[in-house]
Amino acid sequence: MDEWVRLNRANWDERAAPHAASPDYAVERFVADPEHLSDVVRFDLPRLPEVRGRRGLHLQCHIGTDTLSLARLGATMTGLDFSPAALTEARALAARTGTAIDWVEAPVDDATTVLEPGSFDFVFTGIGALCWLPDIRAWAATVAALLRPGGELFLRDGHPMLSTLDETKGEDLVVAHPYFETAEPNLFDVPGTYVASDHEFRHTRTAEWSHGLGEIVTALLDAGMRLTMLEEHRSVPWEALWGRMVRGEDGEWRLAEHDEQVPLSFTLRAVKEG
Repeated sequence: MDEWVRLNRANWDERAAPHAASPDYAVERFVADPEHLSDVVRFDLPRLPEVRGRRGLHLQCHIGTDTLSLARLGATMTGLDFSPAALTEARALAARTGTAIDWVEAPVDDATTVLEPGSFDFVFTGIGALCWLPDIRAWAATVAALLRPGGELFLRDGHPMLSTLDETKGEDLVVAHPYFETAEPNLFDVPGTYVASDHEFRHTRTAEWSHGLGEIVTALLDAGMRLTMLEEHRSVPWEALWGRMVRGEDGEWRLAEHDEQVPLSFTLRAVKEG
């Protein structure tokens, strides 16, 4: 497992600065406009729990644009990520915008050793996070441990069905990757990144894991969480299926034709019982 963690950390470390420089992350707009929110958080506003005045934790926060957005909505935020390069960019963004956010370097599996269990009112996990975790049950147990009783998880991520599709197969939707969690990761070699960037990347290989929607929900239920929302969406924040999608005014990408055929992302909310 350490081999896969090192592989993925190298990939994310190299992408931190190019992502911060990309117009798609809109770092300069965050600096110029104190009311600006990330596209991801703006999309989720109708579904988010009340965050004002609450203590929140953003797991796998990357360069912190969603974390900052939640802070701008009134939450006291902590961001956790395993990439030191990403946290360097996150700290710089918070400093440039005059926002007090605690940043913690650690993998999700170590979150309960570097943060106080039961001390958060909500945990936020955003787009593109769960595929980097090998064990969804361990993740669910970590989320539950970090929340106070009555605390909430908010999760939006790419849909597990989307993750099974081969994005290179032209107009056809072809299932090519596992839907359910497997012991061994799915290995990919992708030369670019998901945002606009002219950087030539050296670290292109990643190890990722699939998690079925039922596996995610069951893991949370078994960890003592109660599901309060599960919504599937016909859109996703990045061009996941190249050449077959169109981008809307909300910044989300949808299938250009037959968007009823496959869910592209999902939102889940759950409350810690007790």
